[in-house]
Amino acid sequence: MTENQNIEWKTTWRDEFLRWICGFANAQGGVLEIGRNDKGRVVGLEDAARLMEELPNKMRDLLGIVTDVDLLDDDGKPYIRIMVEPYPYPINYKGEYHYRSGSTKQELKGAALDRFLLSKTGKRWDAVPVPRVSLADLDPQALDKFRQRATKSRRLDEHVLDEPDAALINKLRLTEDEYLKRAAVLLFHRDPERFVTGAFVKIGFFESNADLRYHDEVNGDLFTQVDKTMDLLLTKYQKALISYEGIQRVETYPVPEAALREAVLNAVIHKDYASGTPIQISVYADKLMIWNAGELPPDWTLEKLLDKHASIPYNPDVASVFFRAGMIEAWGRGIEHIVNACWAAQVPAPRFRYEQTGLWVEFPYLPNEGVSGEATPETGGETPVKTPVKTPVKTPERILELLAADPGLALADVARVIGKSLSAVERASTKLVKEGRLRRVGPRKGGRWEVIEGNHE
Repeated sequence: MTENQNIEWKTTWRDEFLRWICGFANAQGGVLEIGRNDKGRVVGLEDAARLMEELPNKMRDLLGIVTDVDLLDDDGKPYIRIMVEPYPYPINYKGEYHYRSGSTKQELKGAALDRFLLSKTGKRWDAVPVPRVSLADLDPQALDKFRQRATKSRRLDEHVLDEPDAALINKLRLTEDEYLKRAAVLLFHRDPERFVTGAFVKIGFFESNADLRYHDEVNGDLFTQVDKTMDLLLTKYQKALISYEGIQRVETYPVPEAALREAVLNAVIHKDYASGTPIQISVYADKLMIWNAGELPPDWTLEKLLDKHASIPYNPDVASVFFRAGMIEAWGRGIEHIVNACWAAQVPAPRFRYEQTGLWVEFPYLPNEGVSGEATPETGGETPVKTPVKTPVKTPERILELLAADPGLALADVARVIGKSLSAVERASTKLVKEGRLRRVGPRKGGRWEVIEGNHE
C-alpha cells in the first residue's frame, strides 16, 4: 500500500496538516493516518490520547467539518486514523482553499479557485452573468447567421427563430435574471476579448519549434472564429493536392477537412476560457498541431476521452448553442468523428496528448504532403497546388508510408486506412521485416514501428 489520492500518512501531528484534511474534504474525501511513516509502517504516537480530544475540536473550529477520528493499535503502537468525507460545499482553512490531487495537496488560487468555487455551487464558468453588457451590445449579424444555421439544422422550432433577439437569447438559456451570461458574450459579441482575456485563436507556420515564419490571429465571436480559422487553414496553411475524377476537380488536404473542422470546433467549445490563453494552432511542413487550455472532467483520463464516453462539455451553454446551430453532435463523439474522417481519407489518425496545461491534437502528414512554406501575409495567403500523378500504390509501400508518418499505428488501423484485411497487412508487414525494410521497437503493446532508412522511398 502506498499514498495515493485518498491516503496520506504522517509520523506526528502538526496543525498545518489541517490543510491536508481541507484538501480531502474539497476533493473525493480520504484518510489521514497519524503515526505512520512515509513507507506506511506504524511508528506509534506518544500523545495519541491528547490528540483524540483535540483534533475533532480543531477540525470543527478551523474547518467547519465533522470527521471520524479513531484510535487504533498495531502491535502495541497507537496511531490515529481520520476519515474525511467529501463535502458538497467549499471548505477553507484560514481563508485558504486546498485540494487533493493524486498524492499531492494543492492550494487553489486564481482561475483554478474560480473553477472550484463555481463547481461546488453547480454552476459552470460560461453560465456566470456579466454586468454592464446588454442585448444591444450583441452583434445582429452574428445572431442572423445563427438563425440561418439553426434553420438548416432543424434543432430549434421555426417560431423560436422568428422571435426577436431578446426572446431567442432567452430561449437559448443565455440569460440569468436581467444579465447576459458569459456564453452569450463569447457567442454573439463582436469583441468578446473586452470581457474574456485570450478569447481568440492564434495560427502560425513554423520552420522549426524556434522559427516562426508567419502567423495570424482570429478574433470575433466564436462562430466567426471557427469559420475564419478553417478558411485560413485550408487556403493559407495547407497545400491542397489537386486531382481529377473525370472532369471533376478534387482538392485533397493533408488533414481531411471534416477532421480538421471537428478538431477546431472541439478546441473552441471545450476551451477553459478562464485560463486567459488563446487557442494555438502550430503548422509545420510535416504536421499540424492544435492546443487548447481544456480540462478533462474529474477522474477522467486520456484513455477514457479516446474511448466511448458520455457528452460532458466543459462549457455546456456554449456547446448547446453550437448544437442548435447543427455544428456538433450531443453524444460525445467528436474524437470518433475526427479519427473516422482520417481513416476514410486514408491518412494517419491524429495523436492526442493531455497535459496539466491543456490538450494537444497532432495530425501527422503523409510523406510529401503538407505545406510548401510559400504563403506569406504579403501574398494574401495563396499557396501553390500540386497535381499528383495517379499511379497505383502497392500494399507494402502504402504500409511503409503510413508507419513512417505515424510509427505508433497498430496494424489493425493500417488495415482500415488502406482498405485491406488485417491478415493481408500482417503478412505484408512480416515480409517487410524479413526484407529489412521495417522493424518493431519495444513491446507488442506500447511499442512503435521503425521504417529502415534507405529502404523506403
